[in-house]
Amino acid sequence: MIRVLFPTHLRSYLDGAAEVMAEGATVGEVLADVERRHRGFLIRVVDEQDRIRPHIKVFVGGELAADLHAPIVGDVQLIAALSGG
Repeated sequence: MIRVLFPTHLRSYLDGAAEVMAEGATVGEVLADVERRHRGFLIRVVDEQDRIRPHIKVFVGGELAADLHAPIVGDVQLIAALSGG
């Protein structure tokens, strides 16, 4: 099982959880596993072309993952850029 950590603004889609355990060999598989348990989460992270949304950064084992095909080599952490004015 892989530990997946989430920023505050995504936790409402995860029943308030700051982290969940998921399975998968790639970032895409892990995020899909989270989606199976928390419907409606994935669209906030992945766009219609199956790319990580520009305002979301995904780190695997502390390294920035380039895309959904990145292999899992440790914990996964999502970070989101927020803007406002």
